[in-house]
Amino acid sequence: MEIDPLIFRLSIFILSIFVGYYVVWSVTPSLHTPLMSVTNAISSVIIVGAIIAGLSGNSNSIFNISSIFGFLAIALAAINIFGGFLVTQRMLAMYKKKKKGK
Repeated sequence: MEIDPLIFRLSIFILSIFVGYYVVWSVTPSLHTPLMSVTNAISSVIIVGAIIAGLSGNSNSIFNISSIFGFLAIALAAINIFGGFLVTQRMLAMYKKKKKGK
């Protein structure tokens, strides 16, 4: 009896969701900022790949499938990068010493 490849891949995807959830929520706050920096670096690599994918289509039409998916990947990775920088800035602000008011 052979397992259907779609069911096999779907079960791996569902298991990765659970593992990712537990891994992310078990990270201590002191490690959160370095992990966000790595995530931002990975997203910048995704943007470079998306630019290459967006430009790899036929030059006759700009609305082909590779340029649409390339633009979508660029937009989502840019949101991830800017959101990561905002979260990192908030996390670093938590560790700053508070000024005593007079």
